Amino acid sequence: MNEARILIIDGNVAEIRARQVAALGYDSGNGYARVLHRIDASLRIDIVAAADGASLPAGAALNDYDGVTMTGSALNIYNGGAPVTRQVELAKAVFAAGVPFFGSCWGLQVAVTAAGGEVRANPRGREFGFARRILQSEAGRRHPMFAGKPPAFEAPTIHRDEIAVLPPGAVLLAENDFGIQAASFTHGRGTFWGVQYHPEYDFADIAAAAERYGQTLVSEGMFRDMPALAAFAAELRVLQANPADSTLLWKHGLGPAVSTETLRLLEIRNWLEANVRRR
Repeated sequence: MNEARILIIDGNVAEIRARQVAALGYDSGNGYARVLHRIDASLRIDIVAAADGASLPAGAALNDYDGVTMTGSALNIYNGGAPVTRQVELAKAVFAAGVPFFGSCWGLQVAVTAAGGEVRANPRGREFGFARRILQSEAGRRHPMFAGKPPAFEAPTIHRDEIAVLPPGAVLLAENDFGIQAASFTHGRGTFWGVQYHPEYDFADIAAAAERYGQTLVSEGMFRDMPALAAFAAELRVLQANPADSTLLWKHGLGPAVSTETLRLLEIRNWLEANVRRR
């Protein structure tokens, strides 16, 4: 890839980004940039904190980019407010500009909303840690986003909301017991590929998220108590250091789609190859 230029839309407000930096040393936007550079070190990347009203870099326009990605976020579409509205409007502008668009979790929810779909609180509750039994649809098994991906897999995840209604003409690519997990669609001049999970997250990201949510996860019944949550985070950090730890992979029910970075990042890599490189 010849120095493609990517815009990352960081979905979080400043307060959450600061908490992420304190826990991990980077926020969601810079975390995404780190992953993109692991896939292709030549990428030229800009990050915009759209939730806070930040603008594109001086002199830049959306048409200057070969692709746009949007990160996860602690926000909820249905709560509204300026941080949400700004991002939905920017997504509409990305579609209008015809720039290839990819979103993880919040990025999927914002793009779906911008294109006329609907997001709601998931009646099944929160999906946290690893999304289980994600099954590709027949369309998903043929879709280039999943080229090389196992037809059933796990993936890092953290979300409380779901896609209730896909935009007109959208294609469901994968789902599990918690609902829609991947979709693609066109809107205006633009094309979007998105997933409800976080292919860009590694084990340390999930460990830090568990500690950040803390008592909330215990109250929701995801962990018996705080010591159990701490033990979970500690085990994920062991996996971060050694992703091939077969004992912990078995304990947490994780296959190669999570333990092998190439497979975990495949959706993003395939998007870059199929859409960004072509542009």
